[in-house]
Amino acid sequence: MQKVVRIAGDGIGIEITEAVSAILEQAGAQIEWVNARAGLGAYEELGSPLPDETVAAIREYKVLLKGPLTTPVGTGFRSVNVALRQHFDLYANIRPARTLPSIDSPFKQVDMVIFRENTQGLYIGKEHWVDEDKKTHAESIAVVTEQASERIIRAAFEYAVTHDRQKVSLVHKANILKFTTGLFLEVGKRVAKEYGSIEFEDLIVDNMAMQMVMRPERFDVVVTTNLFGDILSDLASGLVGGLGVTGAANMGDEQAMFEAVHGSAPDIAGQGKANPMALLFSSLMLLEHIGQNKVANNISKAIYKTLVEKKVYCTPDIGGKGTTQTFTQAVIDNL
Repeated sequence: MQKVVRIAGDGIGIEITEAVSAILEQAGAQIEWVNARAGLGAYEELGSPLPDETVAAIREYKVLLKGPLTTPVGTGFRSVNVALRQHFDLYANIRPARTLPSIDSPFKQVDMVIFRENTQGLYIGKEHWVDEDKKTHAESIAVVTEQASERIIRAAFEYAVTHDRQKVSLVHKANILKFTTGLFLEVGKRVAKEYGSIEFEDLIVDNMAMQMVMRPERFDVVVTTNLFGDILSDLASGLVGGLGVTGAANMGDEQAMFEAVHGSAPDIAGQGKANPMALLFSSLMLLEHIGQNKVANNISKAIYKTLVEKKVYCTPDIGGKGTTQTFTQAVIDNL
């Protein structure tokens, strides 16, 4: 039995976490949940959006399933999610995007996994005013190191090897940002030589964006820097139906966080309209991470069967007429 920290989160997080937990239990997942708090609800009740006991639990049990969080205003955190990534050095943001049956999309053969470097680039927030008084001139500094580049690129290649993937595409802007993304590209070319069985290519980010909406089926594993990965992973989700149908993982050397990347949607919380598929797909990545692949495969088959045969039970955002509860029960019935 694997102990896993569970943060339901805010807004719709509570109901989609309940739905996912019910499906995993019915599927026979060998998980013992360790409940923890974070986000706006934790801040209002406990005085901190990321309580020390939550951090301690993640450090001890190493695996976290997290629903969407609302970041409280004026607490010192720009984002609780960012704080978790930084605290545990979760350097690899992994975002699969796969065409799903019965989900409206003009693209029918998308099956890509984007690896986004999670700790550097422009998102470190290293910025300042050049003219402090007038505030008309701001500068931001992007940081890229060889060590951080190598570990995310190597993680992408290792994933390709272990998941029978054929190609790794590295995305950069080395024609303009010659030092930062130039370094990223240089490291990528060097690492690629160690994986002779995996095809390697590099693309400039603007060309990549165009290619993704023209021929997304040509991409397999994609690895890139923080800013580019943030944008391209959402674009990839859009190709297959949106953030509501794609999972995500944030991996480090010690801890791993699996989450729905969509918002907490407080406007529909408690109404049965919330789609649990994103968190459910994230939970399948969690199951694979802890070695319960058979359970993950069974749930995946049940999801696909539900989409094909019983889409009426799905939530309205993906064209169904059902609720969170009807979708959950349909997946359970199809296990």
